[in-house]
Amino acid sequence: MKYRSVFEIIGPVMIGPSSSHTAGAARIGLVARQLFLSQPDHVTFRLYGSFAKTYQGHGTDVALLGGILGFDTSDQRLTNAFTEAEDADLTYEFIEENEVSRHPNTVKIEMKKADKEMSLVGISIGGGKVEITELNGFELGLSGNHPAILVVHHDRYGAIASVASVLAEKKINIGHMEVSRKEEGKEALMVIEVDQNVYESTLEEISKLEHITQVTKVHE
Repeated sequence: MKYRSVFEIIGPVMIGPSSSHTAGAARIGLVARQLFLSQPDHVTFRLYGSFAKTYQGHGTDVALLGGILGFDTSDQRLTNAFTEAEDADLTYEFIEENEVSRHPNTVKIEMKKADKEMSLVGISIGGGKVEITELNGFELGLSGNHPAILVVHHDRYGAIASVASVLAEKKINIGHMEVSRKEEGKEALMVIEVDQNVYESTLEEISKLEHITQVTKVHE
């Protein structure tokens, strides 16, 4: 069952006009901002399917940009995202792609700041709900609707168990977990959705574990 309550069907409190094209887009942008850990200097939005065809009329462009600026779906500043971006010295571009994607509401976000770069692919699946399907080439299934921990690590025996052990010690329940790797024995990515927010001290403890190279969290 996709929706657990009538409130999920209605979607989040949001600036309109569309839960899929506006609220979902803003949430994808916000997750991208959280994963990047700071505001980028430049962002490229590659739009696919209906996002590419209707992004201006449905406010998808404003919503995506507002999310990158750190605005939530109900933030009144979303409607002034272009002005806010200019004030924040954030440059951006929207590119309409003709390539067929696996979902009609798809965007690839590419962010840059000095020598730091990150890319992710997000889809808006309706009712303001989203899924992040790719991060820096790693395939994943991050909903963005629950607190989550992303752990980049060396693909070694015991790495996953050590992270799970820390979470169990802190009494943090894992709702969903998956691991993606590009090549056996190389770099891998853990995506762990949890039932409650995770303190920075816990993230720091995880980051000190053997084989762990980077730890990031996504807020609900």
